[in-house]
Amino acid sequence: MDQKFYDILKHFNLKLTPSIYGNGHINDTYIVHSQPDYILQRINKNVFTNPPAVMENIQGVTEFLRAKIIENGGDPDRETLNLICTVDGKPYYEDENGDFYRVYKFIDHAISYDLVENPSQLYNAARAFGKFQNMLADYPAEKLHETIVDFHNTKARFKQFTDAVAKDAAGRAKDVQEEIQFVLDREADCSVVVDAIAEGRIPLRVTHNDTKLNNVMLDAQTGDGVCVIDLDTVMPGSLLYDYGDALRFGGSSGAEDEKDLSKIYFVVENFEAFTRGFLETLPSITDEELKLLPFSIKLMTLECGSRFLADYLNGDVYFKVHREGHNLDRCRTQFKLVKDIEDRMDELNAIVAKIAAEVKNA
Repeated sequence: MDQKFYDILKHFNLKLTPSIYGNGHINDTYIVHSQPDYILQRINKNVFTNPPAVMENIQGVTEFLRAKIIENGGDPDRETLNLICTVDGKPYYEDENGDFYRVYKFIDHAISYDLVENPSQLYNAARAFGKFQNMLADYPAEKLHETIVDFHNTKARFKQFTDAVAKDAAGRAKDVQEEIQFVLDREADCSVVVDAIAEGRIPLRVTHNDTKLNNVMLDAQTGDGVCVIDLDTVMPGSLLYDYGDALRFGGSSGAEDEKDLSKIYFVVENFEAFTRGFLETLPSITDEELKLLPFSIKLMTLECGSRFLADYLNGDVYFKVHREGHNLDRCRTQFKLVKDIEDRMDELNAIVAKIAAEVKNA
């Protein structure tokens, strides 16, 4: 490994060299083998243009979580990320090239999964995400930096979509009129959560904003959720974003870019498992949030599909593509899920009400 990494780690009082670790798509990640092990990451400045603000968010949230975990008799070295500060007391090191690095304690005997193998994984992940939300329920979310502006502002995302349609930079709009109309017909949906926050009908909370299964470490032996990781997108928002996006991913029967739409449908069994785990560890959820849970899955799926379609119209400039029409395939899978969720909405609402009642009476 390059001498530069040895020099970087000295600023964290670690005199070791790292090796490449994991398969993350955003930051460069390395493991530092010692006793204990550490994780070194270089923050992607193209995605996170203000790394100090990202790190201020992470430091504030993890220190708050650590105190809560100790108060509740948990293991703070395992149940939250633990930043290692530099010898200067900062949560990051900036090198002479303007690159930013951070170090975490490695979480031993825990695994993350890229794909859902069974509903119990979603149940355990949901318990971790629910616990994360609940412990942060009284954190002052308004003090967090918005590190990616309008990340889940669905009204703003709709405007970005209509701008892409109007501009038609790649000359593709004429061939995807059905997909474009699918989004336009659901404009009103894009205001529901944003307006509910603005009007105070649902609380502004600390949100993770990237609640895929692989962002929870599960205990290697028991399968229990241990720690929520990848906190770069921790920002103010609604827990509906986290819940909805988790099931946009975890509730799909197939890959995000599956061409055969007959293989794509919403897996109710996964939805039930995640919802139960989430609600079991989230007593702070409000009645209004509870009522909007199934809708939020539709909303986050619609948002994602519209972003894929907008990028297709723009000429595939944001999401990496690996074949012709890749973003179009992605948007179509999302829209297939949206339609399936819409068709099952009464059933999903009934399931949430049933689980909520069972959890309350347990």
